[in-house]
Amino acid sequence: MDPAEPIRPRGFVPIGLFFVFGATMAAYAAVTLLKPGTMLDALWALNKRGHAGLVLLGRGTVLLFAVLSVLLALAAVGWFRRKYWGWMLGVTIIAINATGDLINGVMGEWLKGAVGAVIAGLLLIYMTRARMRNYFGAEMK
Repeated sequence: MDPAEPIRPRGFVPIGLFFVFGATMAAYAAVTLLKPGTMLDALWALNKRGHAGLVLLGRGTVLLFAVLSVLLALAAVGWFRRKYWGWMLGVTIIAINATGDLINGVMGEWLKGAVGAVIAGLLLIYMTRARMRNYFGAEMK
């Protein structure tokens, strides 16, 4: 190990894996919304209300989930390669998620919105701390 190499923060790998998981779930959502009624729909049993709402929104949601999946996959790649753009993309995605949670809270889903906003907020604080930023090294200009 190079003595100039910063020590990897504990949360680095879990956050990268979170982006991979998110990309997988967004792709799953896109596929199951594109072709509903298959055995793949079984996982939607965990969120029947969400599935029903997304189906009502129509096929446009397929494109949105496909784009989200690609963005999360790119964030994971950039994150694991310790690229500044990967860090920025990851922080941006989490910030947008936090904003969405706050909006959900204001729109009446206060408990779900509050929990999501707190989790996303804590994640943002961790991701933007100096130790995490410094781990991305020369890419942080």
